[in-house]
Amino acid sequence: MYTIATLHEMHRHLQLAPDDNSADQDLLRSLQEASHYLESATQRRFCPRFATVRIEYDPAEPGEIVLPDDLLELQAILDQSGEIDARRIRRLPQEADQPASVLQIHGGIEGAATIRGIWGWHDRWKNSWRDSGERLFFQLQATHTTLTVADADGKDASGASPRFQVGQLLRIGSEYLRIIDIDSAGRRLTMLRGVNGAPASAHPSRLGIDIYAPPPAVVDLCLRYAELLMRPGSFVDEEAPELLRLRRLRL
Repeated sequence: MYTIATLHEMHRHLQLAPDDNSADQDLLRSLQEASHYLESATQRRFCPRFATVRIEYDPAEPGEIVLPDDLLELQAILDQSGEIDARRIRRLPQEADQPASVLQIHGGIEGAATIRGIWGWHDRWKNSWRDSGERLFFQLQATHTTLTVADADGKDASGASPRFQVGQLLRIGSEYLRIIDIDSAGRRLTMLRGVNGAPASAHPSRLGIDIYAPPPAVVDLCLRYAELLMRPGSFVDEEAPELLRLRRLRL
């Protein structure tokens, strides 16, 4: 499962009753299709992912690396001589809250560059993770696919509710997880482990659980597209201007 908006947000968008789950499978299918369509049309990814990317050396620009995707967080750059000192690296644009599209390396690089980091697009990356208000009761093993919480439907630390929703991307430690089912009465979440390039791993008890908040404008587009996908006929012309504003320019 990969969705930008959640099932609860789709229910609210369509003004469905909270307990009306008769069409949930169709709604989730439309959300997934809309999410993939948005990312394909804009050539951007709106959920963060861990990845290592190799970029070939350009002798015409030895001190500049044009990135093939939006880079939210740089973890390391290596060339044939080893890891490059972070003090030699300048990201463009320089705003820490915006993804980088170019990296400038003082002194240049030797051979191809290997870039390890978190990739994706967000206009407020530093505020993109919310505290769920929950912590792990027990140690979570790498093989566990369910998690018991104190209150699945309560408010998160920012006051939003329900705190957990099907389709959400969670972060525990450095691992990303995706919620695929919620048993509110049993206070149990069923999850996909190790998604978006972050391997599943064991986590100690009392570790906090964070919730990813995609850009609101992108969530709104995803919901509108998912709704249109459930109707007969084409929908591209209705939303094309919004997509063009989000489209990544490939250099």
